[in-house]
Amino acid sequence: MSDATIREDVIDELDFDPAISAKGIGVAVQDGVVTLTGHVPNFMQKTLAQQAVERVKAVRGLAVELEVRLASNAKRADDEIATRALNIIAWMANANDAVKVTVDNGWVKLSGAVEWNYQKQEAERAVRRLNGVIGVTNNITVRPRATTQDIKDRIAKALARSADLESAGIKVDVAGSVVTLKGSVKAWRDRRVAEDAAWAAPGVTQVRDELVLQ
Repeated sequence: MSDATIREDVIDELDFDPAISAKGIGVAVQDGVVTLTGHVPNFMQKTLAQQAVERVKAVRGLAVELEVRLASNAKRADDEIATRALNIIAWMANANDAVKVTVDNGWVKLSGAVEWNYQKQEAERAVRRLNGVIGVTNNITVRPRATTQDIKDRIAKALARSADLESAGIKVDVAGSVVTLKGSVKAWRDRRVAEDAAWAAPGVTQVRDELVLQ
């Protein structure tokens, strides 16, 4: 598929999603790698734009260079953002006091340690939705709590269960709590599915994606 066709498909997908205000987003494609430039009205829109691109067939990579430009009535004080972030993280991620939040001019930094990677992901997802947030840095760590073989077995089973992924071409290597995915997949979005399956195993602290497109 040509870069021009991919670009047209990306633009159509951005326009198709009613949750995305695409008028300020520019799209460039080179060798299957999409670059998004311009601006969006909130941080959640930046996330949604990224997800929209990932749904497009033949996309081989993505660079998100979007700026978040908050309207004056959408801006919030840092202490207000921090308080709301802590409350929603405790509720959605079940992280209690394990996650620490600092906010600097609307940019949220998350730190601390949790037992499961889903808690790390949920904490970030929860904060992305808050008004006044212009960016998130997720420095939360996951405490290892499973054996190497247990992690490998769980990931292999998760990949085999996935209806969206042909797992035959994927090899899983585990060293301690670090997972390396090798082999090939048919579409760029399949890499995300494989990564999510790896992160779902308890005790995983890092996933190295060395998958290539067929």
